[in-house]
Amino acid sequence: MLLGECKSSKIIHELMADFIPKPLEYGKFEKADIPTYFYMSEFVDLDTTKAQDPSEFCKLLAEMHRKSQTLSDKFGFGVATCDGDRPHVVEWESDWAVFYRKLFLHTLSLDIKWNGTWPKYERAAHQVAEYVIPRLLENLTWNGQPIKPSLIHGDLWEGNTGINKETDLPMLFDAGSYFAHNEMELGHWACEFSETFGSKVYTDRYLEFFPKAEPASEFEDRIRLYSLKGSMNYSAGHPNSRLRVSAYNSMLYLCEKYAPIDGIGQYEEEIDPIKTGARIVSHQVIR
Repeated sequence: MLLGECKSSKIIHELMADFIPKPLEYGKFEKADIPTYFYMSEFVDLDTTKAQDPSEFCKLLAEMHRKSQTLSDKFGFGVATCDGDRPHVVEWESDWAVFYRKLFLHTLSLDIKWNGTWPKYERAAHQVAEYVIPRLLENLTWNGQPIKPSLIHGDLWEGNTGINKETDLPMLFDAGSYFAHNEMELGHWACEFSETFGSKVYTDRYLEFFPKAEPASEFEDRIRLYSLKGSMNYSAGHPNSRLRVSAYNSMLYLCEKYAPIDGIGQYEEEIDPIKTGARIVSHQVIR
């Protein structure tokens, strides 16, 4: 986890020196009762109480995504990275749909491990993996060319950002990066735990600096698909979270639209946070 954060932060810092605290070192304690590791960065006094300015923050984020496209021609990462304490699958792939399918199924397995089986949920998830992911993610283009891998933060919600009190500039931290379709970053903002970034203004501002991939008409469905990773991962880390229900409902939406199948439930718009704008308090669980 810490090695992944260190490597992620170093790449981001090399691209955008003022966008993340300077990484200093990663290592293992020489004397400890159990194996113990550390990651150190420079200290930056951050204000984490103010919302990021949408234009200023999204301009920098889009710049990071664009600049990093020169660094890799494949999707993945060189070392393991995490979202919370849950590891990503980061083995290199030249095909974005293949990479995301592996990441999706891995995150699903973590959710099942910590929350137990749910046959209809799993049936819907495998329908998404087999049919919806290829349908929405194969052959994506941008400016008439196949999409290029961008380095994303990997767990970007407002809780992992702050404003440098000395420079008054936006900063991010706690990265668990990998090279992905840049829109993957925005999928996190559609999750119920992203209260601030869940506001439509952030996505709209980002798209001013990095327009939608083609087909642009399917952008919202791609974001819904990408949000499944964040929601399932949150569910795995917070057993009995309502985000598992939200993820299932989004799967139903995608299956009904792109790959209908019997034996699962029906999509319900009234409990869809993407439609209602509903957000949760951290660690809220179903009672």
